[in-house]
Amino acid sequence: MNFRKLNPLYILFFFSLFSCQEEEEKAAFEDREIAFNSDWQFHLNESGNDSISENAEWRTLHLPHDWSIEGKFSQEHPAGTGGGALPGGMGWYKKSFTLEESDSTKVTSVMFDGVYHNSEVWINGNYLGNRPNGYMGFQYELTPYLNYGEVENELLVKVDNSEQPNSRWYSGSGIYRNVWLISTNKLHVAKWGTFVTTPEVSKDSATVNIETTIANKYPEAKNAVIRTIILRNGTEVTSASEEFSIDKDREHKIQQTATVDQPELWSVENPGLYTAVTEIELDGEIVDRYETPFGIRSFEFDLEEGFILNGEQIKIKGVCLHHDLGPLGTAINTRAIERQLEIMQEMGVNGIRTAHNPPAPELLELCDKMGFIVQDESFDIWEQGKTEHDYSNYWDEWYERDHTDMLLRDRNHPSIFMWSIGNEIPEQWSERGAEIGRELAKITRKIDSTRPVTAAMNPPVHTSDDDVTLQFDEPQQPNALAGSGALDIIGYNYAHQTYPKHQVNFPNTPFIATETTSALATRGYYEFPSDTIKIWPVRWDIPFDGGNPDNTISAFDQVRTPWGSTHEETWKIIKKHDFLSGFYIWTGFDYLGEPTPYTWPSRSSYFGIVDLAGFPKDSYYMYKSEWTDEDVLHILPHWNWEEGQTVDVWAYYNNADEVELFVNGESKGIKRKEGDDLHVMWRFPYEAGTLKAVSRKDGATVLEKVVKTAGEPAVLILKVDRESIKADGQDLSFITVTITDEDGTLAPRANNLVQFELNGGGKIVGVASGDPTNHESFKGTKHSALNGKVLVIVQSGKNAGAVELTATSEGLESASTTITFE
Repeated sequence: MNFRKLNPLYILFFFSLFSCQEEEEKAAFEDREIAFNSDWQFHLNESGNDSISENAEWRTLHLPHDWSIEGKFSQEHPAGTGGGALPGGMGWYKKSFTLEESDSTKVTSVMFDGVYHNSEVWINGNYLGNRPNGYMGFQYELTPYLNYGEVENELLVKVDNSEQPNSRWYSGSGIYRNVWLISTNKLHVAKWGTFVTTPEVSKDSATVNIETTIANKYPEAKNAVIRTIILRNGTEVTSASEEFSIDKDREHKIQQTATVDQPELWSVENPGLYTAVTEIELDGEIVDRYETPFGIRSFEFDLEEGFILNGEQIKIKGVCLHHDLGPLGTAINTRAIERQLEIMQEMGVNGIRTAHNPPAPELLELCDKMGFIVQDESFDIWEQGKTEHDYSNYWDEWYERDHTDMLLRDRNHPSIFMWSIGNEIPEQWSERGAEIGRELAKITRKIDSTRPVTAAMNPPVHTSDDDVTLQFDEPQQPNALAGSGALDIIGYNYAHQTYPKHQVNFPNTPFIATETTSALATRGYYEFPSDTIKIWPVRWDIPFDGGNPDNTISAFDQVRTPWGSTHEETWKIIKKHDFLSGFYIWTGFDYLGEPTPYTWPSRSSYFGIVDLAGFPKDSYYMYKSEWTDEDVLHILPHWNWEEGQTVDVWAYYNNADEVELFVNGESKGIKRKEGDDLHVMWRFPYEAGTLKAVSRKDGATVLEKVVKTAGEPAVLILKVDRESIKADGQDLSFITVTITDEDGTLAPRANNLVQFELNGGGKIVGVASGDPTNHESFKGTKHSALNGKVLVIVQSGKNAGAVELTATSEGLESASTTITFE
């Protein structure tokens, strides 16, 4: 057709037809995978019987769901304080749904991103299978058992978390990650069926290899075309296509190669993403479309220079994250994960370790978009158990499939730079551990040879408790796993004193500190806590000069465990040596469970740099001063003590030469960091009033920070992280409540009970203060503050509009704020 001879209106008409067809096609394939989270029925079988009675009570809820977080804290629960002192049990979920008659020609499956744990699934009474591992996703095909038209289908899921303890640490219970209904043509891209690699990368061009696994469920062989289009910001940059043949009931792998000119390289500062769109064309019709986000980057772990990304040396400044979301439990919410990552990124963190199990897919997607260097970890347990009912009971039957599935699911994420095959595995000291390590490494390299294999070992060399400095010149004996040849990177858990000698011990294998520090802290708490510790041989080393006089308050609110270090100790070592590629601190956030070395009434950890509510502890600002270019000046502690009491005052700062401290206008002197110091300190008797610090560079003021003595708690102040959120029934707004005196000064010891009321829609889904000993429910509408702060989380409804949140507390001035759902 000669378009030049047509009326322009006709041309517009034709192009609009093509455009409409393209949009309809796109919309059709958006239904390939739909969220399957709404309107489930849930029953908690408190009797523990492996059945459902006819009189069972069911309630309607939306997934993801963690039933344990709804329970009461008790030291009598079998999980113990290590499991968060919350209940397990056995839960049942069911969902009814209908399918169109036209769906009968398709292949329909259900995908669970994670069910904790030991799940079994039925469709219309037909048993589909079980999955013991609670951290790895799985898929079942439903097609042979489905009804179409007006006849309903029923999906039934049993979740057995009754035998505890079975995990480290808090696991949660239930269908706590997203569920998806997947519907495809009988000729389609298989589950986790693409693998995109970039073997050759430069600033000028990048070679992109795409391996695609096609599944044919037709009863006859098919001839078809596969086309892969690579997009950047929705615009095509290159493509590849070819014809192929596939036998009936078979899977077939197809290799394609494309070149991207002037690629935008994925980096921590600029995490640029591409999308590979795979289309399958059968008999002239596109029957499947599958999208794979990926990144183009080159990297290596070097023996001398540590981690190198796109030709530039980068120090990995990472944290370990446990999988719970504090007051939300383990029920996955994308905004809650994003908030955690934002808080970490503001501190200067550029790395995340998924300790100690496969994470939610949403975490990895966010790490791709935000620019984190991820260590993806598959196991905390191999054959030898750590708790009575843990994964060791299922190891022989399931390890290969679980590890393989994690690799297949996660291998396209550009944020992942290494695979960890285990954490603190007891077998690491035996030849059996070396054997298992080699087997897991073999599986890993078969599926993905583009990333190195490591393991988190505690530690990789034999050490002596009496020789804490380990000033050796000869190589120390490696443990069996470290010496097995299985690992491409030697991973250290703790033993920071051995890091400088890594090149002596492992001259041919690069370094990563997989887990470090384990420093203990409670936000805003500065009293020396030795009198509360009765059962753990902790070295209560307080990092300031002169020990711990009885009349002195430590201004540094953390101590260390016997196996760990202070925050400053480990970072000083990592910072000093180029060959130390980086580290992952235990942990970025406090998490439910493992209050070690404390016991009941503690029910959550003390290791986080940020507390369970998302409020930073003081060490946060030490890292921020070291890891960011943003001007930092942070002074501690608060300024409410007894007259004449000796107090240490610390300051973290950067971008300045010195800090001068004033009390009520009187200078207490100028301090400068010397050598490898990371802070400065003053010591003097307390005097009520105003504490002011001034940092200076070349004599000019950089920052001023003031801490005042607070009067009696008088006022509530609300601060919303986002005043406008999506009206999708999932988005969250996090509201910080601060208790101040009548002049607006934080009341640093205020622990008042705060009550909340929400009017206009949405719901309150979480309350928390960061107090590891608080036994009030996270799911209520009231919570006691810790040292002047408490958090409330509001989830949107599905209707647009404004809602009002009001906070009240006896004897305090109330406060309200408005949140808009759009």
